[in-house]
Amino acid sequence: MPTTWERLANDSILDLRPYEPGKPTGEVERELGVAGAVKLASNENPFPPTAAVREALQAALDGLNRYPDGSARALRQALAKKHDVPADGIVVGNGSNELIELVARTFVRAGEEVVLPHPSFIVYPSIVQSVGGIRVVVPLREHRLDLAAMARAITPLTKLVFVANPNNPTGTIVTAVEVDDFLRHVPERVIVVFDEAYYDFAAGPDFPDTVAHLRQGRRVVVLRTFSKMAGLAGLRVGYALADPECAALVNRIRQPFNVNTLAQVAAAAALRDEAHLQASVEAVRDGVRTLAEGFERLGIRHVPTRANFVLIEVPDARRVYDELLRRGVIVRPMASYGLDQALRVTVGSAEENARLLAALAGVLGRNGGGS
Repeated sequence: MPTTWERLANDSILDLRPYEPGKPTGEVERELGVAGAVKLASNENPFPPTAAVREALQAALDGLNRYPDGSARALRQALAKKHDVPADGIVVGNGSNELIELVARTFVRAGEEVVLPHPSFIVYPSIVQSVGGIRVVVPLREHRLDLAAMARAITPLTKLVFVANPNNPTGTIVTAVEVDDFLRHVPERVIVVFDEAYYDFAAGPDFPDTVAHLRQGRRVVVLRTFSKMAGLAGLRVGYALADPECAALVNRIRQPFNVNTLAQVAAAAALRDEAHLQASVEAVRDGVRTLAEGFERLGIRHVPTRANFVLIEVPDARRVYDELLRRGVIVRPMASYGLDQALRVTVGSAEENARLLAALAGVLGRNGGGS
């Protein structure tokens, strides 16, 4: 009997499924013959990078014959100043996805447990399985992470706990008070990874200051990204804030030149453009209000969000998703998250939000979808 590729592969990956990103607009337009499709599926920033970012990118083009700065020194120093942490405690990655994988590969041994909320970021369980870890899944409670249950799920085998805040796909947060109480119940040997990809949209007096916990010596890793707030999803750049000893260990397995020159330059420029970042926050919050009001007019249940997306509940969600596609509106079906009757909708521009609401009204046969 001939040897198959599957028989040669690591057992831990055999029942994993590849991540399925949101459909690109071009694919929908070609397949369905629609024009001007809008993508509200991948939690992207609807606004392109600013002139300052484009100018920085243009200035960097002549140096693309050289390798990137392998340590991302300039970007790390800028981030260190912003967060008041040592630069050697910052690891820059190819999006925060790479950092999730690097942390798991660095610290999770085969047979050790990782506590995960569910439904949450779909990458967590696949990465844990790929490194031979054991997934300990804790269901959400009323669409929110149940930190008390997650603390109870910790055993002597637990190595990591992932806390997505705000959580994807629900957009809900756990508060500063809840995190303080949770950390009091986490053993010192357990690493808590706070995945804060949507931090900027959620920041407020009730939101946890996880960087303060880091400064206080707690065993935490904080993940942030430039993909959402800064509109740099196409360049893939994120970062981890950690204890310098933790960062040094992660850097042992981080590939050299993992973040390209243009991504580093664009991120540094975006970091300096605070006015644009604040404008993005305000635009997204306005969009959330517009969508929430529209969903209420249409009688669509939705989860109150602190992110740049909204989870909505609709009967026959797959049919609704397909019908929206035919109208040139791309959203995200949630069956892969275990939510068969839900769709996740990214906040878009004012025009895109209006188009979504009108399309939903048409699909559902209801009035009140907006202009």
